[in-house]
Amino acid sequence: MKRIFHIISHFDMGGAERVALNIALSPNADIEYHIVEVIRGRSPFTKQFVCEMKEAHIAYHRSPIATIPFHYLFEKLAALLFPLWFVFLFLKYRPSVIHCHSEIPEWATYRFYHLFPTLTRSCRVVRTIHNTSLWHGLQKTGRKVEAWLQSLQANIAISTSVLEAYEKAYHDLPPIIYNGIAPCQERKTYPNLVTGKINILFAGRMEEQKGISHLADIVTRLKDDDRYYFHIFGNGRLKDMLVQRLTDAPNAAIHPPLFGLSAYLGSFDYLLMPSEHEGLALLAIEASMEGTPVIINDAKGLSDTLPSDWLLKVEHNDIEAYMHLFTHTIPQGDRAAWAEKAKLFALTHFSLQQMQQAYEKVYLKE
Repeated sequence: MKRIFHIISHFDMGGAERVALNIALSPNADIEYHIVEVIRGRSPFTKQFVCEMKEAHIAYHRSPIATIPFHYLFEKLAALLFPLWFVFLFLKYRPSVIHCHSEIPEWATYRFYHLFPTLTRSCRVVRTIHNTSLWHGLQKTGRKVEAWLQSLQANIAISTSVLEAYEKAYHDLPPIIYNGIAPCQERKTYPNLVTGKINILFAGRMEEQKGISHLADIVTRLKDDDRYYFHIFGNGRLKDMLVQRLTDAPNAAIHPPLFGLSAYLGSFDYLLMPSEHEGLALLAIEASMEGTPVIINDAKGLSDTLPSDWLLKVEHNDIEAYMHLFTHTIPQGDRAAWAEKAKLFALTHFSLQQMQQAYEKVYLKE
């Protein structure tokens, strides 16, 4: 039996963490999956993430290193300390493959292999590249880790956009395995929808990458348009800025992250994603599968999730283009047709079973 260790930043509901969990949900009886966090998660979603692993009988291992939210220096320290406690797990379970996701786990894995080269000689490394932009503030470290991963032929990209960005930055062409998602099994109606309005959802980390300033611009420009109401869920460094800008906005409410968001996606009329870049936007795929059309910035990793002729997208987060969408395209368009088109695309291109089988083929390769 192959034993696969997934190394993730923390037990939380981020995109990379969800991919690791989705792979580990595979029914393949010849593979035993473990999920390990580098930093001890303590977000509102940690308990839910752990419950999902327990229910699926996936082995999981908590980090002894506590987290300090949004403190990157502490994340670096956690990566440096990771080998000192992970070595005991490694000796106990002797994994066949270590599969790392995102920069901190990749750096932690790099450190572990360099500290214990003899111990890890027969354990393969697989690395999923989840984003189009890598190693922010860690460029020197990133170059070392990337050279090592390339020497092992460990890399797998999650989309064409990720592949193109990686080739440009690091001059390598890894294979692609698209992220897969299972359709939601439990659907709920969000209780605070505003009757008589077109209810728009935004959900995500309140960071520059997610286009928070553009979100604020859109809501502000539409504050006198009584057709729309924006439900905004998330936390992050830009939350205070967003709250300040939208304090007097009558068309929006800002909330903490929503537990079990996937179950509520079908409640909303549209999902808004003004991200500057993504690896492959899982939320957009989930929304499409639930029949909720997605309004997007035509950014790398977002455009991959929808048909090439998708009408509900703008170039370069242009505010006037958004205004045209909200004042002309959406009111005059066929939401049901958009929903059906996006759903068919998502179901065809992002199958959970296809993703699991593709990764397991990589794991089993000698």
